[in-house]
Amino acid sequence: MYILRLPHYVLLHLFAALWLSLVLLAPARASGTPVDVLELEQGSVSLTEHFTVFEDPGSQLDFAQARTQTYRHTGQADQAISFGYTRSAYWLKVELRNPGAVPVRRLLEISNARLSEIAFYEPVEDGSYRAHHTGSALPYASRAYPNRYYIYALDLPARSQQTYYLRVASEGAKLIPVRLWDPVAFAAHQQRDYLAQGLFFGTVVAMFLFNLVLFAMLRDRLYLMYIAFVAITAMSLASQNGLAHEWLWPGMGGRWPNLSTAILFSLSHATVTIFMREMIGTRTLVPWLDKVLLAMLAWFLVSPVLLVFFYQQVAGAMTAIWSITSPLTLLIALVCVWRRQRSAYYFCAAFCVFFVANMGSALAALAFLPHNLITNFGAQIGSACEMLLLAFALADRMHAMRREKEWAQAAALTAQNDLIAGLKLTEQRLEARVAQRTAELQQANDSLALMSMTDVLTGIPNRRRFDQILAVEWTRAARQRSMLAIGMLDIDHFKQYNDHYGHQQGDDCLRRIAAAIADQFRRGGDQVARYGGEEFIFVVPDAHPDNALAVAQAVCDAVAALGIVHAAAPGGIVTVSVGVACGHPVGGAAPAQLVHAADMALYQAKELGRNRAELALGYARRSEDA
Repeated sequence: MYILRLPHYVLLHLFAALWLSLVLLAPARASGTPVDVLELEQGSVSLTEHFTVFEDPGSQLDFAQARTQTYRHTGQADQAISFGYTRSAYWLKVELRNPGAVPVRRLLEISNARLSEIAFYEPVEDGSYRAHHTGSALPYASRAYPNRYYIYALDLPARSQQTYYLRVASEGAKLIPVRLWDPVAFAAHQQRDYLAQGLFFGTVVAMFLFNLVLFAMLRDRLYLMYIAFVAITAMSLASQNGLAHEWLWPGMGGRWPNLSTAILFSLSHATVTIFMREMIGTRTLVPWLDKVLLAMLAWFLVSPVLLVFFYQQVAGAMTAIWSITSPLTLLIALVCVWRRQRSAYYFCAAFCVFFVANMGSALAALAFLPHNLITNFGAQIGSACEMLLLAFALADRMHAMRREKEWAQAAALTAQNDLIAGLKLTEQRLEARVAQRTAELQQANDSLALMSMTDVLTGIPNRRRFDQILAVEWTRAARQRSMLAIGMLDIDHFKQYNDHYGHQQGDDCLRRIAAAIADQFRRGGDQVARYGGEEFIFVVPDAHPDNALAVAQAVCDAVAALGIVHAAAPGGIVTVSVGVACGHPVGGAAPAQLVHAADMALYQAKELGRNRAELALGYARRSEDA
């Protein structure tokens, strides 16, 4: 039974199309207007629409020169200003107004950890400007505010309007999401942000360790591939969102923080391609498409080398190629779904979510889509969903492997039984030549017989099982010097019952009587078994004669209370007779002697009129004297 069906993927594509349409149709607003720092909705406001911008193609202008240039409106009103992959530096200008009567402190946040160089210019009292330089190309210590992004504290005097400048240069995509925060609101936002990051990476660590344990137990290399995928993807996301620069390599600068993200993402694509080929089995299922996957894998392994030497020249092209390989991978997965490959359903669902989220981020990096919460964190959201769905796929794989093993064992058992039957048939013709094999077969049959300890008709232990129980209780009673009671029970006139009502009705009568007898033995250690035919036997540890006789009489009463009609019986209903023997195990005595005494007491109960219990007094006295 397949858990996922193809229409689900159609719905996912429709959802993706709707999501992209909503993002693309986001309304634009006017830009370049001053920002009132006292009017912050929910503690923050996006500054994107309020910036004016100037492009410095040669990246050679200093601040004094840049101030004299003509700044134009960005024309962008989403959550980030996007210039795509260019070699130009960009100067941005924004005016902040404080109409209040007291000074105000605000925090300016640039929430893109991959901007290589950021120079922030704020006015000082003498009319000049003070510069703050940071960015991913500088060590983490260059940041004035400890955060995975870039935070600047702004102090605006009362009834003033200040102009601030930003210079941004980067080898990667120039995405500049800028917000103005109230400090209290930002503290709460930062706490939630790091909590969300902690939950995400905590989940990743848990999945990593859990599947590492599974790999150590099962030695299935698919789990090792999944572990590599999870680790590399988590590292790439940590590098992308600035956590790696904050915690893993805070002293690093230069090209590495940005370069590491691109390299790790390329290796992440490589590991998921390897994982896909192994999990779905594309080499045998779709060999012609498997060659496409191999070509993609080669590209993912070569691209890190190109990134090291030609990052700025190839970064944009690589992002575009990754945007093509993702739907191509999804298409191959859909072909495997069409071929009814079970694991392909899981992979297709996982990669579809990952593709939609990653495609949004890639198109935003190329400046084709606006930037908001979904596009900025699409890779992280999609990767989390993909990891979870692939973990479900591995769990399903384990279940399928266990089920296949059970089927194989069942088939082996059936084959073994067929072989035994064949050996039995051959034994009659080749007895002299297969004597040793016949002995082995007999030994196997004896072993199987020993395994059958339950009476099939009544569901209670059979005689073989009772003999084992009696031996254990006999040894325990001898060790503890306690008494042991044995009761033999026989259904009165049962042959006449079978002759009158038929064997099927007789079997039903045996089952009901067995259940009634078993209900009388609820104490731990008490055991009842079918001894043979209409005979039952029970053992009661640590029981004195009077107690044992009372238990036996209770059994008689319980059977009589069933009221099973027996037209051939004197009383008109089915009854039982019980003989009880009770004594101490003594030296030289055997359990069979106690059983024999109970059997004699049973005969005595029958001679005295049936439907009664009798105690073997002579044996009890001998045991007490001993």
